[in-house]
Amino acid sequence: MARLKKVLVVGGGTAGWLAACYLAKAVNAVDPGSVQVHLVESSNIGLLGVGEATFPSIRGTLSAIGLDERRFLVGATATYKQGIHYRHWVRPPGTPGNTHFFHPFSQPSQRPGGPELLPYWLLGAAPEGMPFADAVTMQSRLVERGRAPKRSTDADYQGPMNHAFHFDAACFARVLAEHGQESLGIKRHVATVERTELDETGAIARVITTELGELTADLYMDCTGLRGALIGGVMQSPFRSRRDVLFADRAVAMQVPYERPDTPIPSYTISTAQEAGWIWDIGLQKRRGVGYVYSSRHTDDARAEEVFRRYLGPAADDLKAMHIKFETGYRPEHWRKNCVAVGLAGGFVEPLESTGIALIELATYLLTHLLPGDTDDMERAARHFNEMMVARYDRIIDFIKMHYCLSQRRDSSFWIDNADPASIPQTLQDKLALWRHRPPHRLDFVSDLEMFLVSSWQYVLYGMEYKTDLEPMRSAYPRFEEARQEFAMIQQVAAHAASDLPEHRALVEQFCREFHERSGAAVASEAMA
Repeated sequence: MARLKKVLVVGGGTAGWLAACYLAKAVNAVDPGSVQVHLVESSNIGLLGVGEATFPSIRGTLSAIGLDERRFLVGATATYKQGIHYRHWVRPPGTPGNTHFFHPFSQPSQRPGGPELLPYWLLGAAPEGMPFADAVTMQSRLVERGRAPKRSTDADYQGPMNHAFHFDAACFARVLAEHGQESLGIKRHVATVERTELDETGAIARVITTELGELTADLYMDCTGLRGALIGGVMQSPFRSRRDVLFADRAVAMQVPYERPDTPIPSYTISTAQEAGWIWDIGLQKRRGVGYVYSSRHTDDARAEEVFRRYLGPAADDLKAMHIKFETGYRPEHWRKNCVAVGLAGGFVEPLESTGIALIELATYLLTHLLPGDTDDMERAARHFNEMMVARYDRIIDFIKMHYCLSQRRDSSFWIDNADPASIPQTLQDKLALWRHRPPHRLDFVSDLEMFLVSSWQYVLYGMEYKTDLEPMRSAYPRFEEARQEFAMIQQVAAHAASDLPEHRALVEQFCREFHERSGAAVASEAMA
């Protein structure tokens, strides 16, 4: 029996430091007798910080590792995110009909003993023409009024509205690195990995660095990004492309300053559909992070940058664009021998619905749960890990594809090809067929394998104006008048909630001030001592 004593994370950035922090906290790495967590990263690799969006699970992760919310907001230049605002996804600009819909993070309202509201929305109990998300939650009304999801008196990572964050990824990695070394027992090595050597079984024996020589561990976490230097380059784990389903494989991005220091910050991601993809627009504390995700099969880089600059207008005139290449897909074997990939090294799903960091979280949670105490159990743990990760990727890809294939846009080959049944996974086609005569239900999903709750499927499905015909089953829903009153009550409560919640930018700036004041007081106290 060989006890697992040391894990070496190869690569920093968001994936490396988030995984290292969560693992170190879970195994109590500050105790010398526990599993030790080391991280090696090169000082020569720059990190992109164009503006990163997250999923609500990030609050649980940051809380679990003990990172103070105000410190996080300051260090990562973070803001709050309450959902995603979709523009021109259903139909092209200038076409009659709704131009946008909102995917909130809060669950549909349902009082104890009250009727489930979705069937009654489908049957017309809500105010005529009211979108599903607007009818069943107050969150879309609150973000329209510029409100934050919480109050200054709420505990860290808590608040009445479900939420996530926007932040600068490079700044986020730095604050995680500080916290991980100060509080969680992570040992950092600044060095460039030159090569990796295997033992006689094909497992990693050591990594050789330029500055520090060899580094060894019982388990190696590959967080080297799209290169997959260990899992792909050394362990030869193949990559399964899903470009046949999700076409986007390029992005052009910019960091765009605000016109004024007091410019209101939307507490949601703006996603605007374009001729060959979509543009993200994320508000951070001092600037916007904006980028155009597109398919190289349906446009070229020059045209993509032209479309992107047209969206930004004069704000982009003196800015240089960053061009990024990627491929949607994953490695069926994230974990091979004693090497496990986390983040982009294991796979990537284009960033619609903020999948990137959420997938880092999913892999890290699962790895922590399956971490073998005995290295002889590595193979069994790896097999279970791989099965779970593949299932999760496939379900996420179905969810993302649904946004595209339900669009009514036929104004470019990109949207025409996305509606082609040949590009739609059979698993998604089966779901959509079931939902023609009944709405999505939690029993349609395997909870342990899903990243997106049933409510997310419902918000997007009906935001994209999918038609579910419940008329033949109308008699099964006799609480129509009760549901109508519930819809009216949600709108009334939203008006009260708006007066109870602060303006978004004001809350962020208040928390940042409080952190600086607290830090300054602590420094002064230490100096006096």
